[in-house]
Amino acid sequence: MKLRRRTVMTGLLLPTLSGFTRQQRIDHPVAPTTNGPVRGYRDGGVTVFKGIRYGADTGQRRFQPSAPPRPWADPADAFAYGPASPQTGPELNQSEDCLFLNVWTPGLDAERRPVMVYIHGGGYSTGSGSSPLYDGTRLAARNDVVVVTLNHRLNLFGYAYLARFAGPAFADSGNAGQLDLILALRWVRNNIAGFGGDPSRVMVFGQSGGGAKIATLMATPSAAGLFHRVATMSGQQVTASGPMNATRRATAWLDALDLPPDRAADVANLPVDRLLRAAEITDPVLGYGSLYFGPVLDDRTLTRHPFYPDAPTQSAAIPMIIGNTRDETRAFLGGDPANHALTWDDLPGRMTLANMRIDVAPEGVIAAYRAMHPDWSPSDVFFAATTAARSWRGAIIEAEARAAAGTPAFVYQLNWTSPIDGGRRGAMHTDDIPLALDTVAAPGSRAQGPQAQPMADILSGAFAAFARTGDPNHPGLPAWTPYDLTRRQTMIMDVPPRMEDDPRGGERRLFARVPYIQPGT
Repeated sequence: MKLRRRTVMTGLLLPTLSGFTRQQRIDHPVAPTTNGPVRGYRDGGVTVFKGIRYGADTGQRRFQPSAPPRPWADPADAFAYGPASPQTGPELNQSEDCLFLNVWTPGLDAERRPVMVYIHGGGYSTGSGSSPLYDGTRLAARNDVVVVTLNHRLNLFGYAYLARFAGPAFADSGNAGQLDLILALRWVRNNIAGFGGDPSRVMVFGQSGGGAKIATLMATPSAAGLFHRVATMSGQQVTASGPMNATRRATAWLDALDLPPDRAADVANLPVDRLLRAAEITDPVLGYGSLYFGPVLDDRTLTRHPFYPDAPTQSAAIPMIIGNTRDETRAFLGGDPANHALTWDDLPGRMTLANMRIDVAPEGVIAAYRAMHPDWSPSDVFFAATTAARSWRGAIIEAEARAAAGTPAFVYQLNWTSPIDGGRRGAMHTDDIPLALDTVAAPGSRAQGPQAQPMADILSGAFAAFARTGDPNHPGLPAWTPYDLTRRQTMIMDVPPRMEDDPRGGERRLFARVPYIQPGT
C-alpha cells in the first residue's frame, strides 16, 4: 500500500493542534523523516511503521538508479506494507512503485538503540520485506533494538544489464537493485535517530539472496560507511556476474521479446508481465534454470568481485558473522522422494552440474564420501555433497578470505533440526530465519517442537548482541571465537550450542581442489 497523505497532523508534531484526541496521538504516533512525517501504530510495547516510502516510483525510472521521493508535508499513514517488486513469486501486492521500508521500535525517544536491517532472500528474483517471518516485533521488544525490513527492485528490474547496447540512460541497469538498497541504507543513516535508533550502529543481516546482496554491498564503494556490522545466513557472493555474460543474458532476453539490440531501450515501456514472461527462458550461460539476474561487475557501481580474489578491504574493519545450515540442499532437493531412496547405482546420475554447481566427476566425490563416512546411505552422500559443493563452499571461501586478511569472521553452522516431516529435511536452507528473527510462531515457520524457542533465544540473542557490540557472545552460548586458518572455529547452533574446530574438514579439503565460481555468475 502506498503512503497516503492526510490533511491533519497529530499532536506529536503540533502540540496545540486540536483535531486529534490524546488517545489518538498515543495510538498513532508520528515520526519525522527527511522526506516528510509518517504516522505509525502501537503493537504491544513496540511502535510499528509499515510502508514508509524511501524512494520514488521506479516505474518512472525503469532500469535507472533510484531517486529519493518527492517530499510531503502532512503525516503519511504507515499502517500497511508497501508493494513488492514485480516478480513471478507468490507476493500478492506487486508494483514497480516498490521502494518502501518498515520499522519496529521500542520507543520514539532519544535512546540510541542498535539498528538491525534485514534484507530479504529469494535470490535476486523474488520476495519482499513483508513476510510474517520477518516481523520485527519480538526482536525489537525483547532486545531493545530497532528493526528495519525493506523492498527493492528484483530480477530483470533490478539487474538486467543493458549498458552495452541501450545507451547512457541504462549504464547502471545491472546494479539498480543494489542502488535501491544503498538508497534505503542512506534513509536509515539520515532518519533512524528519529525512531530511537543509533545511526552509528547499523547491522545489516540477511538470508540466502539477502546475504548475497550484503556481501556485494561490502565491496561496493557507494555503500561504504552505511553499515557497521554484517551477518549473512546461507547467503554468500564470491563473484559477481561478468559484464559479457550479463550482456549475453540480456541479449537472450531481448530475443525472447523479439527486440533487436538496437531497440533495447524499448524495454523501458513494455508491459511488466511481458518482460517477466520473456525472462523464463533457459539461461544461456548455465544451460539450466531461467535467466539469472544478479549484480554485475560494471566498473561503475561495482568495481571488483565481492570476495574474489580476496576479502574487500573497504569492509575489512566491519565485524562479520557468516552462517550456513548443515543440510542446505534438502530445501531444494529434499522434496523429491526419489532423492531419499537413492541406490549407489543411482547416485552418480543425480550428481549433475545442475545439482552440484561445480564441474567435478561424481565418482571421485562418491568414493571420498564413502571413505569418510562408511555408514552413510547414498541419499546421505547426495545431500551432503550438494550442500558442501554449492552452498557451504562459498561461505567457507568468504570465512577463509576474512581470516587471511587478519579480520576474521564469526562462523556458525545450524545443526538444530525441526521435527517437521519426521526430521528428514534436516537443518535445511531457510531454517535459521525464524530463529534469528525470533518468529518461530509466525505463519510459515518450520521451527517447531519444544526446542524451537530455546534455539531462537540462542541465535536471535547472538544477533542482537552482535548488533549492540560487534561481538555475538551472550550468556546462552559457550565462548564463540572468530574463525582462523589454524583451528577454523565454528559455532554449532544446536540445543545446546557447542564450538567445533573445522567441522566438515574432509569435505572442505575435498572440494578445495576444484575451482569455484559463484553459481549464476
